[in-house]
Amino acid sequence: MSGLGRLFGRGKKEKGPTPEEAIQKLKETEKILIKKQEFLEQKIQQELQTAKKHGIKNKRAALQALRRKKRLEQQLAQTDGTLSTLEFQREAIENATTNAEVLRTMELAAQGMKKAYQDMDIDKVDELMADITEQQEVAQQISDAISRPVGFGDVVDEDELLEELEELEQEELARDLLTVGDKEEEPPIELPSVPSTHLPAGPAPEADDDEEALKQLAEWVS
Repeated sequence: MSGLGRLFGRGKKEKGPTPEEAIQKLKETEKILIKKQEFLEQKIQQELQTAKKHGIKNKRAALQALRRKKRLEQQLAQTDGTLSTLEFQREAIENATTNAEVLRTMELAAQGMKKAYQDMDIDKVDELMADITEQQEVAQQISDAISRPVGFGDVVDEDELLEELEELEQEELARDLLTVGDKEEEPPIELPSVPSTHLPAGPAPEADDDEEALKQLAEWVS
């Protein structure tokens, strides 16, 4: 095939890379550009130092160094732009790959759900639930019947039991009333009588004893 044919795309088309291959190739190119950035930054610093070294002494050499520095800065800016574009492409492919995988997973899930319900009929489901409810009611009735106490022929009248209980309560109440009446008829408790004689007076105050002693002393002196 001629060069023109290859240029205009005639002939057999080559198979394109997979997303994983494209991502890998972009990562490798990014590494190369990062190394180029580091190299350009170093060269820029070197040219800057050269310009400072010559300064006023050799203006021509200083200007040449600054021109080279300017060209290197332009290359660095282009490299930064290219690297940003590659990063954007890689991130876009990664997102597209993730979205495609998510869509495939969702499609498989939908197919699985469809297959799981393909043999189910809503009417059959309703009938099944009705049967389950009916069986639960039957089971509850059986449980109630089994747990019901059996008197073996002895039928107890609840009203009769309540009447007997009321009679017992009346008897107990009457017994309590009789007990209270007996307590009221008991003779009162006799308290000791108050003595009629006067109790001896207590000891006289100490001042009276002193006066009596002074009287006796006066009589003895006279």
